[in-house]
Amino acid sequence: MQQIQDSELIINSRGAIYHLDARPEEIADTIITVGDPDRVDIVSKHFDKVEFRCKHREFVTHTGYIGNKRLSVVSTGIGPDNIDIVLNELDALVNIDFSTRTIKPEHTALNIIRIGTSGALQADIPVDSFVVSTHGLGIDNLLNFYRHEENDEEKQLLQSFVTQTQLHNRISQPYISGGSASIIKHFVEGFHHGITVTCPGFYGPQGRVLRLGLSNPNLIDRLTQFTFGPHRITNFEMETAAIYGLGKLLGHHCLSISAIVANRVAKEFSKDGSAAVQQLIVKTLDLVTKL
Repeated sequence: MQQIQDSELIINSRGAIYHLDARPEEIADTIITVGDPDRVDIVSKHFDKVEFRCKHREFVTHTGYIGNKRLSVVSTGIGPDNIDIVLNELDALVNIDFSTRTIKPEHTALNIIRIGTSGALQADIPVDSFVVSTHGLGIDNLLNFYRHEENDEEKQLLQSFVTQTQLHNRISQPYISGGSASIIKHFVEGFHHGITVTCPGFYGPQGRVLRLGLSNPNLIDRLTQFTFGPHRITNFEMETAAIYGLGKLLGHHCLSISAIVANRVAKEFSKDGSAAVQQLIVKTLDLVTKL
């Protein structure tokens, strides 16, 4: 088995992976990801016991238990570039032998559930509601750096998406990946479902205008109006497609759930987004402990 070189898999002096600063035994097989490092404490305060805490840059990790269920909560920071770090390092912690620097012969599949915030793109999805992402559709380009291939339906969906949104190749070559059906089926009551678009930024890529003009000023309307068979785009944010795409390639079960803090159609913003996120955390942890 070929060894992975020191420059490719960076392990620090305490035997922990470079960015997360976690060792294999410090990570559970069920992982909650959050963007905001401060949100890790908000999640782990619901644990019955916390056995491990660490912080390195924007990456904060707590591992503990709710009842007999062992869970980790990890902050990713914002954006698909950070997801590239977190997903690859979480996978390395369970599927690479750090002592030999070789891939383990038996694959471990993680359950990775993102709890985040998002903007709705449909008038019937109000602020402070919750959206489960059936698919992540990326216009951020991350997955295009990896070998991947969509199935026929996904290819047709992407072609229709490019045609309807007039998204040009100089901006992005979009990709799409589905969430884990085995987890999504537990998150039905009280959730909207639909396609989540992942953007590479918060302002121009999400159609916001401050001082700069947009190359595709009608993008928001075209995202809202997009349909393909039973599918529509419900919301957009900055991580989901990267999680779904890398998770699928690496063989993990992924789910992204968003608290809607803005409705871009109604031009509304939540009066108390923190309360909505707190409600989503409680609801999600209750369901996750039953997986």
